[in-house]
Amino acid sequence: MSQKTPKPTLTGQRLKTRKRDEKEKYDPIGFRDAVILGIYDASDLDQLAKFLDTAGSRLNYRRYADVLFDILFAGGILAPGGGLIEDEKARCELCVFLADNDLDAMKAWAQ
Repeated sequence: MSQKTPKPTLTGQRLKTRKRDEKEKYDPIGFRDAVILGIYDASDLDQLAKFLDTAGSRLNYRRYADVLFDILFAGGILAPGGGLIEDEKARCELCVFLADNDLDAMKAWAQ
């Protein structure tokens, strides 16, 4: 029966991480706040589209696609069960659910 003795380690050594190993933190609340802040400045759909085009370079739409979908349709992040997650600034008034209930308004949102 042979028992191995553990190898000695140096104290104070640092583990170096590589850039490919560093992960970006998933922060849907921060993304929501950034998008809603820009939506508050928009008064119509054209300004909203312009904001989303210019903010595309700063905001990661691919990573937060479901959050962006929730914001544009429901006005905030949807909780399980279909309700909105309520915060102080978690609601925007420029969304599909609060749009006028006519066909022309829905066509404008679709385009």
